[in-house]
Amino acid sequence: GIGDDVAFATKPELARKMIGRAVEAGVPFSWVAGDEVYGANPGLRSWLEDEGIACVMVAARSEMITVPAGRFRAGELAALAPASGWQRLSCADGSKGPRLYDWALIGTASPARQLLARRSLTPGEKGGLELAFFLCWSPRPAALAELVAVAVAGARWAVEDCFAEAKNETGLDHYQVRRYRAWYRHITMSMLAHAFLAV
Repeated sequence: GIGDDVAFATKPELARKMIGRAVEAGVPFSWVAGDEVYGANPGLRSWLEDEGIACVMVAARSEMITVPAGRFRAGELAALAPASGWQRLSCADGSKGPRLYDWALIGTASPARQLLARRSLTPGEKGGLELAFFLCWSPRPAALAELVAVAVAGARWAVEDCFAEAKNETGLDHYQVRRYRAWYRHITMSMLAHAFLAV
């Protein structure tokens, strides 16, 4: 039954199982997006590529990227991008309007892999323009605008907003249970109630 033998698994292992079940069930999706926990896991990234599943994963500034000229850190490659290589795009609408950033798409030694760099428009807390990096893989060519939409740093915000709403409106995080079966029932009912409210 549910939760009889719940074994520990890392977040990337859980993601791989969930994505595998979605593929087996025929759930239609075009991309997988993930934060640095998933992007830093070469096993998950390799599995997605082997399965032919397009992905955009957050990467660290120190991530080593192979380009025709050799291996460089993501931050070094972004610094080498010419001014004309950056394009201003919105990745989503926020509470204060479009979330605008400068974006650069950097090719790698593999035509299917790219590094997407995002640069803030105004200096951050440390005084400089903040950079974020995304490792992209797709079995078909993908345009910058599509990758930005997926880097769904934009969609990630939407998911985070969804969780915040579920916590506030349907008590997603207000369970006081000690057993997996009770937790599973609470989370399922909370998510169902949130889906009902969203519709």
